[in-house]
Amino acid sequence: MIHVCSLARLKETVEATGARRVVTLIDIGTPVTRPDSIDVAHHLHLEIHDISLPLDGYIHPQEQHVAKLIEFVRAWDQASPLVVHCYAGISRSTAAAYTAACTIHPDRDERDIARALRAASPTACPNRLIVSLADRLLGRDGRMVAAIESIMPHTPCLSAEPFCITLD
Repeated sequence: MIHVCSLARLKETVEATGARRVVTLIDIGTPVTRPDSIDVAHHLHLEIHDISLPLDGYIHPQEQHVAKLIEFVRAWDQASPLVVHCYAGISRSTAAAYTAACTIHPDRDERDIARALRAASPTACPNRLIVSLADRLLGRDGRMVAAIESIMPHTPCLSAEPFCITLD
């Protein structure tokens, strides 16, 4: 299972789910306390800003960031849940969760995964640059991007409630 939350809800989400792996997507310099139950080797910490185009003074998501995410997800044995978080649990984390779901389900229709994301969270608004990079790296030929576009718009909020993506 893939759980998504905000930074403020990280510790409680890890505790509630029994997760043993965490993906952090956060602005550089934002303090993140890794939960005690998460081994440092099972914590992927990506310092990127929530932007979709290069901007002076900011770190936009790049291919190497998404490649690390895909590699981390492929190494996940799925014996325990994965928690993905960003600052608010709305954009970077939902893009990473969608990428993770597409990675572990390579034959699953991208729209089915996007619909599962939307059903789990009306506030999910996946970062389009992360999705487009993942689409290319996973060889999905634009289908991931189109699938995310098909579930827009989202319900705006300042911080999302934690949620879980389930794919039956």
